Amino acid sequence: MQDIGIGFEGKYSEKIFEVFQRLHARNAYQGSGVGLALCRKIVVRHNDSITAEATPDVGATFLITVPECTAPRTPANN
Repeated sequence: MQDIGIGFEGKYSEKIFEVFQRLHARNAYQGSGVGLALCRKIVVRHNDSITAEATPDVGATFLITVPECTAPRTPANN
């Protein structure tokens, strides 16, 4: 997934996934600082991963990797 938002410097690619971690002053941009932390928690819980790459003032690309499912989903094993 890509956005055309504010982006960030690559050295912060892990910090943005920490809860309440912001790269700017609280009044600079809206948000609470929990969104990406929540996304990471969800994908890790499902044995998946999420990473991000970005360029300041250009945007960011988020990559979510989902492992291959080996068993078909049925009502019995959902």
